[in-house]
Amino acid sequence: MKELAGRLTALDPDAGAAVQVIAYFDRLAESRAGVEALVRGAAVLAGVPARLVDADRRVRIRVEADGARRDTDLPPDPAWPSTGLTPDGAPALWLERTGAVPSVVDAVILERAAGAARLVLDRTRGRAPLDDPALVETLLDATAPEPARLHAARRLGLDPAAPARALATPGGRPRVLPADARDAVPAGRAGVGPAVPVPDLPRSWAAARTALRFTADGTAQDPGPRVVHADELGGVALLADLVVPGAEPPPDVHAVEAAAADAPWLLATLYAVTATASLRAAAAEANVHHSTLQDRLVHAEHLLGWPVRTPQGRLRLHLALTMRRLARP
Repeated sequence: MKELAGRLTALDPDAGAAVQVIAYFDRLAESRAGVEALVRGAAVLAGVPARLVDADRRVRIRVEADGARRDTDLPPDPAWPSTGLTPDGAPALWLERTGAVPSVVDAVILERAAGAARLVLDRTRGRAPLDDPALVETLLDATAPEPARLHAARRLGLDPAAPARALATPGGRPRVLPADARDAVPAGRAGVGPAVPVPDLPRSWAAARTALRFTADGTAQDPGPRVVHADELGGVALLADLVVPGAEPPPDVHAVEAAAADAPWLLATLYAVTATASLRAAAAEANVHHSTLQDRLVHAEHLLGWPVRTPQGRLRLHLALTMRRLARP
């Protein structure tokens, strides 16, 4: 392996370094190194701090580039290079490299360290729970007997005495998370149910599905929050009972759609007005000058037929944008 790495380095320094990374983690795996040693190896090889977070198994490890362990409660930066412990899984291992173009060597470090860490965690702490669709379905089924739901919870690795919450995603299978695992919410749209005792998880699942209807893609044509927590909706959640998905939307939603067809910038601008505390903050959110925002709002009011710069008008606008999301099929 050393001879191969030397030859590759002469031809391509990145390829040679990648082979050395592979050999390094292979040696750690053969010596049955622990998770902290694997994270330390990633940090030392990358030259930047590395951190591993497996919320399901209560594992949080952060190691500096000098090999010293220094854990932190601060959340990871989404811009850092990262990878999951499973294919398509949520990010779990990060290299705290800021502002750099992702490199081949970083990618290999992440892949080999995450793969080795997954095997160690599976061996020492059991396989990651909450990944059996049939058991999750039983756990969230309000018609299933409570003993069957508690049995499913134990099989999934949940502590029946600890609170948990359900998670709903578009077209995805339901998930259950420990109550304190908010950083395990996957990227994209998601509705998060309230933290409840395990026997009450069907209620959390119903609330998560309702919360999902309030989410948006976060784009110019579908502005809004990608993740909505049901316990933060309050009385606004009652709107979900009034607006039927796929049915004829309320007149104010028709007005918003017609106005958006006339001005491509309109939806993002109007959302900025409802999501910020002032028009200056809305201008910053929409990335336009304050005077430009004022001109846009005058045009929007003409298209909509009601003011959007008064408290009553902003409330009406907020409700219209919310009902627009709720009316989606």
